[in-house]
Amino acid sequence: MVGVDLETGLRALLVVSVVSAAAPFVCALLARFRVPQVVVLIIGGVLIGPEVFGFAEQDSIALVANVGLGFLFLLAGYELELEHFRERSGRLATAGWLVSAVVSIAVTGLLAASGFVHAFVPVALALTTTALGTLLPILRDNHMLEGPLGRFIMPAGAVGEFFPIVGIAVFLGSKGRLYGLLSLVVMCVVALALAWLPRLARLDRVGAISRQQEHATSQTTLRLTVMLLFGLLVFASDFGLDVVLGAFLAGVVLRRWAPGDVEALEGKLDAVGYGFFIPVFFVSSGMGLDLGSIAEAPARLVVFFLLLLAVRGLPALVLYRRDLAARERVQMTLLTATSLPLLVALSEVGLASGEMLPENAAALVGAGVLSVMVFPGLAVALNRPAAAPRPPAASILPPPQPDH
Repeated sequence: MVGVDLETGLRALLVVSVVSAAAPFVCALLARFRVPQVVVLIIGGVLIGPEVFGFAEQDSIALVANVGLGFLFLLAGYELELEHFRERSGRLATAGWLVSAVVSIAVTGLLAASGFVHAFVPVALALTTTALGTLLPILRDNHMLEGPLGRFIMPAGAVGEFFPIVGIAVFLGSKGRLYGLLSLVVMCVVALALAWLPRLARLDRVGAISRQQEHATSQTTLRLTVMLLFGLLVFASDFGLDVVLGAFLAGVVLRRWAPGDVEALEGKLDAVGYGFFIPVFFVSSGMGLDLGSIAEAPARLVVFFLLLLAVRGLPALVLYRRDLAARERVQMTLLTATSLPLLVALSEVGLASGEMLPENAAALVGAGVLSVMVFPGLAVALNRPAAAPRPPAASILPPPQPDH
C-alpha cells in the first residue's frame, strides 16, 4: 500500500514538475501579453487536475504544496521592512485595511441578510486579504518594488496578510477566541525571542561555523532557515493557528537572525522556493478548483471577484492621493485586491465548521484565482514605460533659409 501511494505521489509530482518547467517558456511565448507565471501555473493545475484531464490528484502532493505555501509566506515576511510601519506608508497601510474591514463587515452583513452567505466571519475576513506572497515574484520580475509604489505596496500587502491571519486565530480558532488570542500572543513572543536570541546568547562560535560552512556542502545557513521554517510551522499548527502565520513570522525573524552572507542566502531561498516548492503550491491550487460548483453558480464567483476589488482595492484610490500618481494608485488598487492563499484557508475553515455553503467556498477560491490571473497582469501592463514623446512640429520643419 505504501509503495502504491509513493508511486502515485511521484507520478503526480512528475506531472506537476512538467507544468512548472513549461511555465517560463509559455510566458516567454506570450511575452507581449505580460502573463505572470502564477497564472500559467494555476491554469496548468486546472488542466492536469481531476476536473479536466485527471492526470494527478491534489491530495497526492498536499504535503509538498503546503511546504510551498510556507516558503511563499516565508519569503514575503523576509522581504518586509518593519521600519516601513514607523513611516507614513505603514500608517496608510493600516488605515487602508481598517477601512476595508469596516466596508467588508457592512457588505457581508447585507449579503448574510439576503441569504447569499451563511459564514459571516470567514467571508468578511476574505474580502480584506491581500496575497503579498503571491504578488512578490510578479513585482520582483517586473522591477515594481523600486520607487514609490514598492515602498507603499509592501506594508499594504503585509497588513493584508497579517491582520486576516490574526482574525482567523481569534474568531475562527477551534478552541475558542480566548485560546486563539493567547496562542497568537505566545506565537509572537516566540518569534520575538528567536529574533533576539543571537544578541542575547553567546553564539559567536556557532555563527563562525555557520559562516564557514554556508557555501560548502553543509549549507549551514540554508539548513538553519529550513529548520526555523518548519519549527514555526509546527508550533503554529500545534497551537491551532494557521500555518501561514508561522511561515510569515519565520521570514520576519530570518531577516534579523540569519548569520553570514544574507544576500547569498536570499538567492538560495529563491532557488529552493521558486525553483520547486512554490510552483507546486500554485499548480495544486489550480488542481483543487471546483469547476463544477462554479459552473452551477457562476454569478457567485463574479460577485466575490468584484467585491475583492471594491472592498480591498478601491480605498487605495483615496488614501494614497497625496503620495502616488493616478496610475500608481490604480496599480495599488489592483495589487491590494489580489488574493488567493488565505481564501483557500478561510474556505476550508468555513466548510469544516459547516457554516459556509459549498458553492460559496468554490466561488470564493475561484474569485481568488481569477484575481491572481487578472489584477497583477493589469498592474504590470500599467507599469510599461511611457512612449517617448513625439518632437514638436516646429522641430521637424526644415531650418529657415537665409535671406539673400
